[in-house]
Amino acid sequence: MKRRVAILISGRGSNMAALIDAARAPDFPAEIVVVISNRADAQGLQRAGASDIPTIVIESKPFGKDRAGFEAMLQQALDEKGVELICLGGFMRLFTSEFVQRWYGKMLNIHPSLLPSFPGLDPHGQALAAGVKISGATVHFVIPETDAGPIVMQGAVAVADDDTSETLSERILGIEHRIYPEALRLLAGGRLQLAGDLCRVSGAADRDGTLIAPATN
Repeated sequence: MKRRVAILISGRGSNMAALIDAARAPDFPAEIVVVISNRADAQGLQRAGASDIPTIVIESKPFGKDRAGFEAMLQQALDEKGVELICLGGFMRLFTSEFVQRWYGKMLNIHPSLLPSFPGLDPHGQALAAGVKISGATVHFVIPETDAGPIVMQGAVAVADDDTSETLSERILGIEHRIYPEALRLLAGGRLQLAGDLCRVSGAADRDGTLIAPATN
């Protein structure tokens, strides 16, 4: 039985599209049953509709600082769709600790840096300012602290000396589209185990994953 997944968005939904595409595979252990946006003008809503995925808009702005009120409406929508797992895809609203605890171990997020480095806003600018030679993206479980949950999967790219935030962001976005569906596959397939602050993967392949940058002769 495929696990029922909701994707929460606020904008263009590029990671949402990658998840929807992956879930079309017959052997994928999850199905996307709804896309929910807190903004009616989110571009991702049209992309989801074009893929025949049901969409729901729950505007967060009228709730102001009443996060619990917004979450009550969100939880009702999730319950009505029988949602078992949540993927955040550029969802620009913070949750209460109560909502996060309710979905602990069942809600994933993706962040465009190699956490725990460069959490929060402008991770690409942070990476360039620090002069790192490798950056990337991280899929992690959501906890009350921002960008701090147990790490599920990471992917990396080399950082060039002439990179800008825009060029680095574009390359990392390609990594995001690769690792987010795979992380959901692991979660929906029952291959992830949480041990305190750590996430373990059962049946992970042993391989040489060495990545050195910059390349030298």
